[in-house]
Amino acid sequence: MEKRYLYAVGRRNRSTVNVRLYQGGTGNFTVTKTNGSTIGLKEYFGGNEYLYENSIYPLITMGKEAVGTYNADIEISGGGIKGQSDAIKLAFARSLITMDPAIRAMLKPYGLLKRDPRRKERVKPGLRGARRRPQWSKR
Repeated sequence: MEKRYLYAVGRRNRSTVNVRLYQGGTGNFTVTKTNGSTIGLKEYFGGNEYLYENSIYPLITMGKEAVGTYNADIEISGGGIKGQSDAIKLAFARSLITMDPAIRAMLKPYGLLKRDPRRKERVKPGLRGARRRPQWSKR
C-alpha cells in the first residue's frame, strides 16, 4: 500500500525545495541532496538551531505537538542554507494548506505564505559589481 502525502514546492533566491509531508508520523524529517545522499534535517543544518526552527516554523505555529505528528521527505537543490531554510518553510506552509484550508488563517498573520522575491542583482556592463562604479581618477 502506498503512503499518502501532501506535496508542495518552496523557492527562495536560488534554492528550490520539494516537500512530501506524511501525516501520522513521528517528526522524522529527511533531506535528499542533489547527489542523492540522505540526512536528517537537524543534521543537514549542522547544528544551527535557528535554521532548523526557521524551516519547521509553520508546524511550530500549529503547536509544538504538531511537529511530532508529521514525517517529511525533502529534496533540496541550489542556493545556500539560509535560502534553503526559507524555501523549506514556504513548502511546509503550502503543503499544510493543501491538507486543510482552515490552517491558512493560522499561518497568514505570520507571513508564512509569502514567497520572498528578493534575488541577487546582476552585474551591469562597465561596473565592478551590481552598482559599484570604478573609482574616478582626475589624471
